[in-house]
Amino acid sequence: MKILLAHNEYQQPGGEDQIFRSEAALLEAHGHQVLRYAAHNDRVAGMNPVALAGSTVWNRASYRELQSMIRRERPQVAHFHNTLPLISPAGYYAAKAEGVPVVQTLHNYRLLCPNALFFRDGHVCEDCQGKWIPWPGVLHACYRESRPASAAVAAMLTTHRALRTWTEQVDVYISPSEFTRKKLVQGGLPDEKVVVKPHFVHPTPAVGEGRGGYAVFVGRLSPEKGLDTLLSAWESLGGKLRLKVVGDGPLASRVAEATRRMPKVEWLGRQPPEEILKIMGEAVLVVVPSKIYETFGRVVIEAFAKGTPVVGTKLGAIAELVEHGRTGVHFRPGDPKDLAAQVRWALAHPAELERMRVEARGEFEARYTAERNYQTLKEIYETVAP
Repeated sequence: MKILLAHNEYQQPGGEDQIFRSEAALLEAHGHQVLRYAAHNDRVAGMNPVALAGSTVWNRASYRELQSMIRRERPQVAHFHNTLPLISPAGYYAAKAEGVPVVQTLHNYRLLCPNALFFRDGHVCEDCQGKWIPWPGVLHACYRESRPASAAVAAMLTTHRALRTWTEQVDVYISPSEFTRKKLVQGGLPDEKVVVKPHFVHPTPAVGEGRGGYAVFVGRLSPEKGLDTLLSAWESLGGKLRLKVVGDGPLASRVAEATRRMPKVEWLGRQPPEEILKIMGEAVLVVVPSKIYETFGRVVIEAFAKGTPVVGTKLGAIAELVEHGRTGVHFRPGDPKDLAAQVRWALAHPAELERMRVEARGEFEARYTAERNYQTLKEIYETVAP
């Protein structure tokens, strides 16, 4: 099968760009011919606000380029990942004009929320959910902290709702979790068009030993990831367990300050993927304190791949991925006391913790390997291009 994969790249390590590249490599490894179409966000800096707003709603250049590629290469499926801002929904129309079915992977809540996170001012926000025009997102400058940029996204969402783009131009939406699927359907996407396919880890890593005597946080150092909850919890633990923090972001200075106050907290900055997996494998626990509705949680399945239990917030897809008492434990979102209590419980129950390690790896092997993922993706393609 010949497949067109289209994606607007962020030019940042990890995240959606990594998933896009991994999926392309997975398909090629199974003998498919993969055509790549990529737009790059570094072009945004050179665009004036009016041109950017117009491209967000409908990018003529992307339409022409994609239509030309499709006419020349004749793929059986056009699979889109991120389309904002430079591909735009025009990409769907280019594929449909040539009779090619469209699959869209949704990595966030962009079709329902201008900032794509359902998060504002430190808490979950669904003010735009169910509104034909997502005006609260414009009022609060939710996209890039800019009202003009937020208005451009709101205009894109409203225009394509009116055109019925979301319901008629996409054949299948791929959601990475059941939680996210339910939110998308609640927001107006057709129930029968939204399917669940989680992300995966490839190659499959060796199981770690968990003998490092520390917990680890891996992710962007930003408010929605729950850094304040994490650091407050560790302060209350009083040195019972070391903490390694892997990542970078706007709260880096707060993490650096915490390392000066708490000798048992170590900030490692960004690390290559192979080193992150090694760190996870030797950890007693991986901590995921997100305050947002995570759509998935790649860190969780990486931890499972290494056989490391997860202490995760009972919110969004994290609560779905982590089974309390089997592959990890839950704590109340934004509650450092509850997080600290769950860590204390884990340290006081080494036998249960060891059992969780076995269960975590088993969960990975059952659900999140590349081979399992390929079979699910192949079945999705076959439903639209038999």
